[in-house]
Amino acid sequence: MKLLKISLLTLFLAVNFISLNAQSKTKTYALKKGHVFDIIFINTKPDTKQKLQNYFKTAFPVAEKMGYHRLPGVAIKGNPTQGNYHPESMIFGYWDTLNGREKFLQDIQKIMPDFHEERRNIWSTFGLTYYELKQDLSFNIDPEKFNIATAYWHKDKSSFQKFKQRWIQKMKKAGGQTQVELTEGASPFGYNYNPDYFIITTWENKAAFEQFYKENLNMDHSSVKHVNQFQI
Repeated sequence: MKLLKISLLTLFLAVNFISLNAQSKTKTYALKKGHVFDIIFINTKPDTKQKLQNYFKTAFPVAEKMGYHRLPGVAIKGNPTQGNYHPESMIFGYWDTLNGREKFLQDIQKIMPDFHEERRNIWSTFGLTYYELKQDLSFNIDPEKFNIATAYWHKDKSSFQKFKQRWIQKMKKAGGQTQVELTEGASPFGYNYNPDYFIITTWENKAAFEQFYKENLNMDHSSVKHVNQFQI
């Protein structure tokens, strides 16, 4: 039993389910134009260790043959700063091609007919957005700094663009730095989590972020349909 627990822990770390204690070093990411970047927000159900082990053993070899690469994930720290969704982890990965990413969901069911059912058995929430990169993407997540992930859905694209420009101006003026900025994502059927604008920002400390946060909350949000925001 003790050996099984150790093996499972090793497996979880390998697939990016990172504990808060594991976040002791800066995570560096480098993707190329044409790669398809996966961002997944999850909550894992209790008592699912055996199901997780079986899922990883079956699904990951298929995904990797089709061009999937695992990347270090991050835990969500504390309560969300905005929005009504509280995932426990943000999982990263990438695919060599868009065709491989989309074909995986078709082919995996031939090998694992209960693939989607097992995901529902293991995770109470599983929100997936993928982005076909139009240019190279490199970024860092330094756990010694204050990192924020923000997702916006807009009511109207044109008016939201003005909101976004003001948001970015205020963020930079307050000392924030952009790590990741993504638009035009997609979600597979059954896993919808597709914000119109997704950005990860880095701040020297909590106080620097909170200076911006107060101004952000007072902005005109009439063009914004919804927001999720988390510390990572």
